[in-house]
Amino acid sequence: MIEVKHLTKRYGNNTAVDDISFSVKPGMIYGFLGPNGAGKSTTMNIITGCLAATEGTVTINGHDVFEEPLEAKKHVGYLPELPPLYAEMTPAEYLRFVAEAKGVSKEEMDYQLSYVMEKTQITSMQDRLIKNLSKGYRQRVGVAQAMLGNPEVIILDEPTVGLDPGQIIEIRDLIKSLADEHHTVILSSHILSEVSAVCDYVMIISHGRLIASDTIDNLSTILVGSRVLHLTVKGDLNRIRQVINRLADQAKTIRYEESSEDRGIDVYDIDIEVEKDIDLRETAFRLFCDAKCVILKLYAETIGLEDVFLKLTREYDEQYRVEQRLAALDQEENAFAPKEDDRPADDSGDNDPRPVM
Repeated sequence: MIEVKHLTKRYGNNTAVDDISFSVKPGMIYGFLGPNGAGKSTTMNIITGCLAATEGTVTINGHDVFEEPLEAKKHVGYLPELPPLYAEMTPAEYLRFVAEAKGVSKEEMDYQLSYVMEKTQITSMQDRLIKNLSKGYRQRVGVAQAMLGNPEVIILDEPTVGLDPGQIIEIRDLIKSLADEHHTVILSSHILSEVSAVCDYVMIISHGRLIASDTIDNLSTILVGSRVLHLTVKGDLNRIRQVINRLADQAKTIRYEESSEDRGIDVYDIDIEVEKDIDLRETAFRLFCDAKCVILKLYAETIGLEDVFLKLTREYDEQYRVEQRLAALDQEENAFAPKEDDRPADDSGDNDPRPVM
C-alpha cells in the first residue's frame, strides 16, 4: 500500500526527518506518535506530496509520490492539522469544489457528496457558512474532503486537536468506521489516549527518527521482557501448592503469600512470571478449578502505551544528546586541528637557509 524508504528532510543544518523507513498495509489504523516537533507533520506532508524530501522515496500503490505525483495522490486523502477550509463557503459548496479539483466525475459527484456528508454527519449543516460552524463540525468537513474520491488511504494529522471531550469521542468513532469500510487510516498525534483507543499499530518517532514500530501489546511485552500472571485464589494451601508445582516447569519464578487485600481465610496472592511468548492464563485457570480452588482474580500484567512511549522516548533522548555532544566535539576538534598551511617549517638540514660551507 505505502512504502517509505530512507526518508530524510533537512532545513539547512536542521534535520526534521532522519532516514525513516516503514510500510503500511491495507485495512488497518496506524498511529504515528511522537512529541511536539518530532517530525510527524513533516513526514505526513512528504507522504502526501505536499512537501519535497531531501532524500528517500515514497510509493503509494506502486506510484512514486515524486515521480508520479498525480497518480499517487489519487490514492490518498489528507486532513492537515489546520483543515484547508474556505470560511465563506457552505460545506456543500466547499465539498463540491474539492470533488471537482480531485477529478470526481459528474456521474459520481452527487453520490459521493451525499455519502461523505452522511458518513461524517454534516448533512444537516451543509447549507450553513463554514465560518459559523463549531470546531467539531469544521473538523468533520475536513475529514469529508479527505474522503472524496474514495481513496484507499486517509491520512489525518492531529484530527482531534482543540476539540472538547464529546467531539473527540465522535471523531474517534468516525475514524474507526473508516477502517471498518476497508480504508487504511494513518493518524498522527501526540495524544497517547487517542492512539491507544483507535489504532491497531503504532509508530513512535522522536527527533525525526522512527524508534519503534509494532502493536501496543507487542511493544509492552518487549519492554517488560516477560509476562507476569497475577492471581488471587481461595483454597486449601496444599492444593494450591500442588497446582503451583504443576506450573513450575513453564514458569521462570512463582511467588505466593497470604492475600494483602482479602483478609479472608485461605486466600493467597500468586505471581507467576513466564517468558514473554507464553500465556498461562487458560492452563492456570483449569488447574485451579480442577483442584477445587476458587479464582477470585486473574489478570496478566501489561504496561500501557504511556509507559511504552515515555520509556522509549526518554531512552532515545539520552542517546540523541550523547550523539549531538559527540558531533559537537568532533567539530571543535576539526576547527582547532592544524591545517596544511599552518604546520611549522621542517627543521631538517634540507630546509636550513644557511649557506653550505
